Formats: sequence, structure tokens, C-alpha cells
Amino acid sequence: MTTTYSDYYSNYYDLLYSEKDYQRECDFIENIFHNFATRPIKTILDSGCGVGGHSLILASRGYSVTGVDMSEVMIAQAKEKSKGIANDVKWYIEDIRSFNLEAKFDAALCMFAVLNFLPRTIDILNAMKSIRKHLRKNSLFIFDSWNGFAVLHMRPSARSKTVEKGNIKIVRTADSHLDIYEHICKVSYHMIVTKSNRVIDEFDEFVPIRFLFPQEIIHYLNDSGFETLKICPFLDLSGKVDENVWNITVIAKAI
Repeated sequence: MTTTYSDYYSNYYDLLYSEKDYQRECDFIENIFHNFATRPIKTILDSGCGVGGHSLILASRGYSVTGVDMSEVMIAQAKEKSKGIANDVKWYIEDIRSFNLEAKFDAALCMFAVLNFLPRTIDILNAMKSIRKHLRKNSLFIFDSWNGFAVLHMRPSARSKTVEKGNIKIVRTADSHLDIYEHICKVSYHMIVTKSNRVIDEFDEFVPIRFLFPQEIIHYLNDSGFETLKICPFLDLSGKVDENVWNITVIAKAI
């Protein structure tokens, strides 16, 4: 069965990425605030927030956070997880390419390679412009991306991932094919979910992932009303981006 990302994948999202260190990533985000913000950061827009991994932690640290995602299933999970957090998160089911909350924020995030899931250039530009519309002048925009230099140098390979929790086990395989001309990595996933060694779910997922090059990113940001402040390896402000760095962090400000 072939279906959409939100229909099935999101049901297993937290378990599949249970090793992801959201606390460390939020520490990194706050370090960026400390080093690049020109005024105190109080309000944060989390674009493509998914199930709220970053939003919930940042809200628990005292920020006023608004999460936006087009997946109803993921937003529903985020709402459920946010119960009991003192600093409540506002959740919206919206497409980051065309949303309008009629609000302005001190900073915007677009984490876990969200922009790479927009394969067309016009969609990336529309997302950046929509985010820019929600930022005050000099507000920060922080996102991460696949680095095109590393994708071409290192090349994606067939991969398999297994995660277990209690009597639930997920086995996910991924096969990738590069379309160099279109800057697309075409990833075909196959996932099997078992409970007490009995298959309870099995499905296929095809995901086109757009890889981006640093100068390309700078150009898109300029066209969308941003100035690029820094591009560095993910979670490493002092590092240098080269063909061996797969994930990069981009820091920009609204102009």
C-alpha cells in the first residue's frame, strides 16, 4: 500500500526518531539566539513543527511558541503531548507555503530539514516568503538542510533502521536515487511494524528530498527578504561547511 506521509508515518514518528536529541538541538537554538539576536527572543514561530519536538521543549523553557504544520495527524499528536505544559503552545494546521496567522514573531524555526521536503524552487521561495511575513525586522530565521555538496560527494546509500519499544518493533528500509539535474534525492521507504512478532502494519512511502547548496540558499533568502548571517555544520557554530558535512544550519535575519 502506498499512502501519504501523514497518514501512516506520523503514527510511528516518535518511536522512529526516539534517538533524536531535541534537548541538545534546543540548546543549540538558544545558543544562536544568544549570539545573533539583537533583542530578547520571546515569541517563536515553529514552521513545519511536526509532532512538536522543538516547540514543546522551547515552550517549557519559557518561550511563547506557535507551531504550524499541514499534517492534521501530527498537530493532533502535538496537542496531546502539550497537555500540562505551563506555557501553552498554539497549534495551527497550515501549509507553510501560504499561511497567514496575522501575527509577528521574534524568531522562526524550520527544523529537521523541513524545507528539503519541498522539491520545487517556487515552493521553497513561497515558504520563506510566508515565514518572512510573520517576522519583525531583524528577527532571526533558523533552519537546517541537506548540503548539496555532501550529497553529491558522499552519495545516499541503501539503509536499514530498526527501533523497538516494549513489544513494538519497526524495521524501515530506504533506497535512494539521485536526480542530479533536479537536485532531488528520491527516497523509497518500506516499513514493517510488528507487535509481539506479529505484523500489524506494512507500507511504502516515496519521498522526494530537495538538497540545497549554500550559495543557492543565500540567493533564495535574499529573494525572500532575508540576510544570511551564517551557514555552519548542524549543531556546530564554529565548524566549517565542506563536502563532508551532510546537515547544515542556516541563520538569517529579516531585513
